[in-house]
Amino acid sequence: MLAVAGVHKTYGRLVALDGVDLRVAAGEVVGLVGPNGAGKTSLVSIIAGLRRPDRGSVRVGDVDVVRNRDRVGPLLGLAPQELAIYPNIKVRENLVLFGELAGLRGTALRERIDETAAALSLTPLLDRRGDALSGGQKRRLHTAMALIHRPPLLLLDEPTVGADIETRAELLDLVRRLADDGAAIVYSTHYLPEVEHLGASVAVIDRGSIIARGSLAELLSRHARAAVELVFDGAEPPPRVTPDAVIDGNRVRIPSDDPAATAAAVLSSLGDRARALTSVELVQPTLEAVYVSVTGRRYRAEEEVEDVVVA
Repeated sequence: MLAVAGVHKTYGRLVALDGVDLRVAAGEVVGLVGPNGAGKTSLVSIIAGLRRPDRGSVRVGDVDVVRNRDRVGPLLGLAPQELAIYPNIKVRENLVLFGELAGLRGTALRERIDETAAALSLTPLLDRRGDALSGGQKRRLHTAMALIHRPPLLLLDEPTVGADIETRAELLDLVRRLADDGAAIVYSTHYLPEVEHLGASVAVIDRGSIIARGSLAELLSRHARAAVELVFDGAEPPPRVTPDAVIDGNRVRIPSDDPAATAAAVLSSLGDRARALTSVELVQPTLEAVYVSVTGRRYRAEEEVEDVVVA
């Protein structure tokens, strides 16, 4: 449904995208993960036809997005990170506006509004103005406006930023249902557990390039191992407990195929330094472990991704 090939984009001296290739099939959710500034929003904007790449091609279905931006609208829905609702009109009127922009009219439009509102718990709010909604309600309306016309490709850029727990759960469930119904979905996020919850395949983007791509199971098998994580009190640098240990602040992570045995061996070797130990955790492979492996940096959901040092 989506084929991105060799896409480059620069802003002055800043290289935002550096030869990005990405394919998404119908019925597939791709978790696009990476730190701020990695190129996620630039890529989503180019796929949606809002920006032109310097080089490369983007196809949605059989439409060349770069050459035919006016034809791609009905094929995709975009929910950008920043809320884009009209606050001075009602929820229903927001949905009517975006439904009509996508070509819906009459009975078909009314049915889509009812279905979409029900799916996102907006039905009791249809006659409420946008500026009277809570933050979570605005986020649900924002997403509803992107999918009112049931697009075959859905682009969600940080869809749960600022959302409450209930809204987050509803959005994740809806994304999974849409994919099960055949939609191709690009789900850009800082929150790695959401990607795991969705059962999504993964594209890790860093410094403008896709550096890892595959199913979660494939990436875990290829890049992640179980580990022992030791946390020290921070009074002095953590000790170099093994040659392959990764030091990140006051934490030491030791990759291991047998973390229980490794933990026992390391603890017995600490000697007096054991007094500075505040916690020991046996860590099973996760998407965060994949990220550390392919980038050499620890993932921070809030903002930056910090460098780690291999001891």
